[in-house]
Amino acid sequence: MRLTLVRHGETQWNKEKKIQGITDVELNEAGLEQADRLSLALKKESFDRIITSPLKRAHRTAQAIGRYHALPILVNPDLRELNAGEFEGLSFPDILARYPDFLPRWMEDHASVAMPQGESLQEVQNRAWPVIEEVTETCRHALVVAHSFVIMTILCKVQNLNLSETSKVRIGIASRTSLEYNNGSTQILIFNDTTHLQDSRQASSIG
Repeated sequence: MRLTLVRHGETQWNKEKKIQGITDVELNEAGLEQADRLSLALKKESFDRIITSPLKRAHRTAQAIGRYHALPILVNPDLRELNAGEFEGLSFPDILARYPDFLPRWMEDHASVAMPQGESLQEVQNRAWPVIEEVTETCRHALVVAHSFVIMTILCKVQNLNLSETSKVRIGIASRTSLEYNNGSTQILIFNDTTHLQDSRQASSIG
């Protein structure tokens, strides 16, 4: 069984390095181009299911890829990005200025420390992982289009990494990661590949 994980294309908030979380920000012009480049890179893949987060930036990316595959675009709310609560729309300098006590707590415990009025990484993993379990049991090759924190928690689970080690699995804008499941073992075939973007603009902020 093959699983391809794709992060959505760029939004204006990505470009401005603002935290998006569950705020429903559209792809910008560069993001639409990145989605098109992703669609060409994945054109020859034989997907039997395409599943996406309901947020517009992911759904639009999935639609671009799906135009080369005769499949419905399935939406699963459990693939939405981490709810960043009071941090949504803020930059990291904003957070450091307004919430000076948060970063030390976050660095000490990535897994269970939640964003103010938002979620923790553990909560994201708890809702996203069952989606992955279901597709790996029922599909031959599934495409999942989601967000940075969602994909990072999935990759931590696959590799038996603690969520404190998310820095080892950082995921770029409009990247693709491919996994192969075989006889109970999982191999990462492609990790965080963005070669299809060539000269298109990229960003790495949360969302």
